[in-house]
Parts: sequence; C-alpha cells; structure tokens
Amino acid sequence: MMFQKAKRLDGIILGIVFCFALISTLVIESATMGTRYEGLHIANIEMYAIMVIPMLLVAMMDYRIIVRYLSYPSYVIGVILLIMVLVIGVNLNGSTRWIEIGSQQFQPSELMKIAFILTLARFFGNLNGQSPRFWRDIVPSFVLFIIPFYLVFKQPDLGTSIVFISILVSILWMANMQWKQIVIGLSALLVVAAGVTALYFVQFDLFSKVIKPHQLERIQTFIDPTLDPENSWHVKNAQTAIGSGELYGKGFMQGSLVQGGYVPYHYADSIFAVIGEEFGFIGSTLLLLLYFLLIYRMIIISYKCQNRAGSYIIVGIIAMLVLQIFENIAMHTGLMPLTGIALPFVSYGGSSLLTNMLSIGLALSVHIHQDHPLAE
Repeated sequence: MMFQKAKRLDGIILGIVFCFALISTLVIESATMGTRYEGLHIANIEMYAIMVIPMLLVAMMDYRIIVRYLSYPSYVIGVILLIMVLVIGVNLNGSTRWIEIGSQQFQPSELMKIAFILTLARFFGNLNGQSPRFWRDIVPSFVLFIIPFYLVFKQPDLGTSIVFISILVSILWMANMQWKQIVIGLSALLVVAAGVTALYFVQFDLFSKVIKPHQLERIQTFIDPTLDPENSWHVKNAQTAIGSGELYGKGFMQGSLVQGGYVPYHYADSIFAVIGEEFGFIGSTLLLLLYFLLIYRMIIISYKCQNRAGSYIIVGIIAMLVLQIFENIAMHTGLMPLTGIALPFVSYGGSSLLTNMLSIGLALSVHIHQDHPLAE
C-alpha cells in the first residue's frame, strides 16, 4: 500500500521543492559569505533533509483522516502555544514571536497557519456544498479566525496576521458564499479600510496609540520615506540592490550591496534582495515562474479533488503561499510597508520551512488519496 502511494507522488511538485532547496542553499551561502553567519547554508541543507521526513509522512497519511481527527485539536494546541508566546516568549527586535526549546527557537504562529487551514477545511467541509449561512457558519468561522489573528497581531506580527485574513477569505470564497454575503463582506472591508485611513490622517494621535511604535514608523516611512531616513534605509537599500542587478545580475557572490552588509537579514526575510542583485531580472523571474508552476499544480489537484475538504486545504495553502510571496517581494520593492515575513522555501528559518513542507505534504496527500475510499 505504501509503495502504491509513493508511486502516486506528484513528481513535478517534488522537483519544484528540490529546486527551491537548491536556490535557497546557494543564495544563503552567498548572503552569509564572510559574515558571522558563514556556513548557514549547511544548516539549511540539513533542515531541508530533515523536513522531507514530515512532508512525506503527511503525504502518505490520508488527508481526510487528518482533517477528521487532527484539525480541531491542532487548532486548540496552536492557540495555547500562541498564548504561551505572549507569556514566556523570546523578544527579538521588538517582537515576541518565539518560544525557546533548549537552544532552538520555535515560532508557533507558523504552524498555526496549517492548523487554521485544516480547521476551516473541516468546518466548511461539513456543509456538503451548501452555501454557508451568516449566523450558523460565517460568524463562527470569523470567531475561529479572530482568535489567532489577535494573538499574532499582539506579538506584534502584522505580516503573519494578514496571512490569516487571506486564508479565511479564500476558503470562504470557495465555500459557495452567496453574492449578498460577498457584497456585505467587501463593504465591511472597505468601511474598515476607510476608517483606518481616516484615523491615520484625521486622528493621528489616536491612531498612534492603537499600533506599536515600530509599526507606525514602517507605515510612515512607506508613505513618505523622507520623513525618517534613518528607518527607511532598509527598504531603500533593498530597492537599490534589486535595481542594480538589472537584467542578468552581478553574478553569484558578487552582490556588492548585500555582501557589504547594507541590507539586513539578507539570509532570511530580505533574501529576495540577494536574488535581485546577483541574478537580476532573469533570476527573479525564474524564481517567480517556479512559484507559479507550484501554484498551478496545486490548482489542478484542487480541481480534480472530489472531496470539498481536500479542495479547501489546497485553496488555503495557495492563499497562504501567494500572500507571503507577494508580501515579501512587495515590501522590498516599496509596494508595501516593511513587515517581518519570510519568502517561502527560500528564506532561512526552521519554523517557516517546516510549515511550508507540511503544506506540500498535505497537497501531495490530497493528490494521492483523491481517488481512494476513506478507510473507516
């Protein structure tokens, strides 16, 4: 049985993950060369090798069993861990996002994204294709959303908080919402957006009390970088590095700006600046094409899946990845305020890589088991 399942693994998705591992390792090696982080690419190889194990284990498990027995418990455990972060978490660079386990640090908000996807997949999967009702279905799903969203926002981690919004909206859209519900939801979002904008420009003193000081600085420097050159240098240098790569890039390990230390966290959140400077527009485009191919394969799997919970899982994973890809690249090209969010599969980070590999495992599981009867 396991051998038959292994033969059904999606070779294209596995090939894309291998390409990501190769790209990530090479770019991290270049980014950390001559710094105190030199050799981090070896740790990246080791992490990828280790993370393949849970990815394949999840792929071999029937996703319907995972949804049935692990979705709600994983959500509860995830919320407990997020509360623990606020109580005993480690503070780094003004944010408390990590829990120390021995000498390692673990970011619960990353795995909470998977738990949230599984929970919504089970919740809306039980509707059997019926349109969700406002009070019976949509309001409870919003409650399931607001708890992790608030706990992550309090860390503060605005970037990851937005990911939860994208997951909820995408799965609600796939859950056959009625048009009047969509119109009401979009109207509510526009009202909130208009209210926040008005609060910033009309009642700035009140707005500044609602969010954290460093978040306010990022918003201000995004709107007008000349207001605070000291805090806008990160994005300006990242833009300069990406632009200086031009069409073909300066070459592997030849990025003068990233090698010179002008872009912080160039091995993690700002790794796209390394790709842009050293591999140029061509290299950046090839990376985006890999992401596009991965998303395309997942869409095909979702389209062919006869089980709604499986489709919801795939859609949630797509929403999670697309938002993170867009947000990471946009914040380094001046299209969005700077937030701390990793570039999927490429940035260095154990928690984010584990989440991404588990999401691939779930997608592979949906592909393997979509034609199999569920074993009771």
